[in-house]
Amino acid sequence: MYQLTINSLSEQEFLNQYWQKKPLLIKQGFRDFEDPLDANELAGLAMEESIESRIITNQNNDWQAHHGPFEDFELLTEQHSTLLVQAVDHWHPDAAQMLEPFRFIPNWRIDDLMISYSTPGGGVGPHLDQYDVFIIQGEGKRHWRVGMPDSNLKQFAQNKSLLQVEQFPAVIDCILEPGDILYIPPGCPHEGYAVENAINYSVGFRAPNQQDLLSSFADYVIDKEAGSTRYSDPLLETRESKGLLSTTEATEVKQLLSALLKDDSLFKSWLGQTTSEPKHEMDLMPPEDLYTTEQVAQLIDDSDEIFERLGGTRAIYQSTDNEIILSVNGQNFLLPKTDLAVVKLLTDDVSVTAEQIKSSKNSLKFTQSFTTLLNEGIWFC
Repeated sequence: MYQLTINSLSEQEFLNQYWQKKPLLIKQGFRDFEDPLDANELAGLAMEESIESRIITNQNNDWQAHHGPFEDFELLTEQHSTLLVQAVDHWHPDAAQMLEPFRFIPNWRIDDLMISYSTPGGGVGPHLDQYDVFIIQGEGKRHWRVGMPDSNLKQFAQNKSLLQVEQFPAVIDCILEPGDILYIPPGCPHEGYAVENAINYSVGFRAPNQQDLLSSFADYVIDKEAGSTRYSDPLLETRESKGLLSTTEATEVKQLLSALLKDDSLFKSWLGQTTSEPKHEMDLMPPEDLYTTEQVAQLIDDSDEIFERLGGTRAIYQSTDNEIILSVNGQNFLLPKTDLAVVKLLTDDVSVTAEQIKSSKNSLKFTQSFTTLLNEGIWFC
C-alpha cells in the first residue's frame, strides 16, 4: 500500500550513512500520498478511554498539555493547538499499513505509530527524543527545523508533561508537504509548526536503557523463580580488617549475577518476552466460538483462508541450538526448528494463507501455538 523511496539511497545505504548518525529530509518518500484517516477519525480515537491522547496548546507562548480521553475538542482551537494520539496502528488497520515500509528496521525495534493533527502555529515546541523517528507529512504543510546533537543544550519543563530544549542551530530547515518524510536520529533537537491545518505520522522506535532492561530482567527472574544460587565462600580466610569487603568477594558477587545473564535459555526467553510486549492496549476481538487444535489443523489443511495479523502486534523470533522461540505480544512459544519457515512468515508478513503455512500442519506445537493466537484475536481469519 505504501512504497518507501529514500531519495536515491538503498535501505542499506541509508542505514550506513544516516541511521543514528544524522537527520535526513526525504522528499516524496511516499509518492501520491493519501491519508489513511482524517482529523475527525483521529478525534474519535482520542475520545476512547483505552487510547492515549493529548492536546498541546501554545497560545501567546503559554504552553499547556491536556490528557485525554476527550469529551469535546474546545481546546483544539483554530490556531496554536495540536492533538496527538499514540499507537494508532493498534486501532486503525489502514494506518497500521504505514509501518510496513519501515520494517527494514527489525520488528523488535519498531514501537508504534503516533498521529498528530495541528492547526496553524500548532506544535509541541523544540525538544529532544532519545529514539529514532520518521515523520511523514500528510494533509497540509509543516515547517521543521532539525539540529545535530549538542550536550550543551539545556532542557527545561514547560509543565509536568512537556519537556523542551533551548533554541538550536538547524542543519535542516524546511517545509514538509504531503508524502515528504523527515528522519531524526536520537538526541537531535527538532521543532515543527503547522503552516496550515496538518496531519503528521510519527514512526517511533524502541531504545530501552540499562535501567529498563535490568528492571525487566529482575522481574522476570523473580517470576520464573530463577536465580536461587546463593553466595558461598568455602575458602574464606581471616583478614586484618573486619570491615573489608575484598575485591575477590566483589568479583564473586558480580559473577553470581553474571551467571544469570549467561544462562542462554533464561536470557532469550526474557528477551523475547520483554521486547515483544506492547506498551499500549490493543483492539483484541477473540472469536465467539474458540477454535480447537483439531479445527485449526483442518483449517490449515484444506481451506483457502487468509490469516490476518492484528495491527500493533509485536512478533519476533530467536533461534537456539534446539528450538525456535516465537515471541508474540509478551508470550513465548517454543517450536521445533522444522517450523522456522512458517515462523518467518508469521513474523515478517501481516497476512499469510493457509497454503503458505500448510508445511507445519503436522507440527503439534505449531498448531497448538497458532490456535492460542487465533483464540486471543492476535491472528484472525
